[in-house]
Amino acid sequence: MNSTNNSRPEKLKGTLLKKFQQKNKILNLLYMNGPLSGTSISKQIGVSLPTAFSLLNELQESKYIITNGTGKSRGGRKPTLFGLAGDSIYIIACEVERFNAKIIIYNSLNHPITPLFKFKTSIDDNKLAEKIYQSVQQLVKENNIDEDKILGIGVTMPGLVDEKEGINHTIKDESFRNIKKRLEEKFKFLVYINNDARMQAYGEYIFGAAKGYENAIVITWSWGIGMGMIIDGKLYNGSTGYSGEFSHIQVAENGNLCICGKRGCLETVASAYVLVNGAIREINKESISQLTQQFKGRTDDLTPEDIILAAKSGDELSIHLLEQVSLKLGKGLSIILQLLNPGIIVIGGPISVGNQFILTPIQQSLNKFCLEQINDNTKIVISNTWEQSGLLGVTAKIFQKLFSDIRNL
Repeated sequence: MNSTNNSRPEKLKGTLLKKFQQKNKILNLLYMNGPLSGTSISKQIGVSLPTAFSLLNELQESKYIITNGTGKSRGGRKPTLFGLAGDSIYIIACEVERFNAKIIIYNSLNHPITPLFKFKTSIDDNKLAEKIYQSVQQLVKENNIDEDKILGIGVTMPGLVDEKEGINHTIKDESFRNIKKRLEEKFKFLVYINNDARMQAYGEYIFGAAKGYENAIVITWSWGIGMGMIIDGKLYNGSTGYSGEFSHIQVAENGNLCICGKRGCLETVASAYVLVNGAIREINKESISQLTQQFKGRTDDLTPEDIILAAKSGDELSIHLLEQVSLKLGKGLSIILQLLNPGIIVIGGPISVGNQFILTPIQQSLNKFCLEQINDNTKIVISNTWEQSGLLGVTAKIFQKLFSDIRNL
């Protein structure tokens, strides 16, 4: 994306630099708020109405914005609304999970312009960057996407991710930890990396169940237990970018060994691993259960979704297993509530679809371990959009970086 006078942004000075920054402010306003009138834009970026319309006209000529209907009138002519053009800028969003990854391409209206593309990989896959690149190439080709309109890629992944440097310190092979550098060698545009749980939280705050809450906790409940925090309306990364390692708070002294190398972490008593392994033990003991009937002799096929489905059909073993991990999660959450006093806790991830089978025992734990005044004023909900929240969260981050840093445009 070039400036309207085709000057290199980093060489712009004085009036030209100021104009470029004003245009970026307009684009960011329209991205965050949707269509706005010229009057509203002029007030929010602090310029005169004629200047605002001059900037808007240039952005229209560059095809970054379009007129988007009319707004409400206060007695005179209805004002023209300006919005982002959906076909001007595209962003790639990638979410790396424990065993798989998924990629999708969004336009500037946060609408997907491709289907979701999935492939097998992990953060310790030495070919991760190459697989992401090849998957993007395939997705672009199959959907006839104009590559010139793709201006960035955002990647979310589990682990200790340094957002500023784009380094995942959880990757075992140190030579492969700099994910950002590896991707920048393949993609010649903006690359942004962050922790999956934090991007899940940001997606929920911008688009989902945490929208409107200045203080929110978002839990991603899967094979690990990720946590993202919105504090005073801002995503909290921590001083070194490693905030939210909820999975690895110790809840059981001398407990089971965790994948992090320590014992008794919350992940060892409340994760999807615990849920599935508990079910497998019962199946191997031939306990009375739908799970035993369905998965005896093929327990490798068992998933958390299978256990939840059985619970919803009345299977007592499945209900009990969900209750046990939920009580443990609730105890962990009680610590977070009393430390941070959030207005809402949003729970997403595969186990979250257990709904009442997880919410009731979580609330029981909170009632037991939390101060009443804090517990009573915290709302707990299940996310309806968790499968897309991380992808949308990292997409929003990329667009905001594009629209705030002149070097990216």
